[in-house]
Amino acid sequence: METTSVIDTTRCPLCGEENRCAMETARETGQPQPPCWCMAADFGKAPFAALPQASRGKACMCARCAAGTPAEPRQD
Repeated sequence: METTSVIDTTRCPLCGEENRCAMETARETGQPQPPCWCMAADFGKAPFAALPQASRGKACMCARCAAGTPAEPRQD
């Protein structure tokens, strides 16, 4: 039996931080939102090749990952 993982569209598929996607918030709540940060972002340094295949086109990366800035290591 094949299992599918649930994609959290509120989180960046690269680092797991909140992506703050206004378009996803509008879809979830049905309430209009101001333009999303991503509409004016430069994705020129974004590591698109690192995006998991299952998340492509389903979850937005966060602004830090879109800028190509690596996430800080977690201190567990």
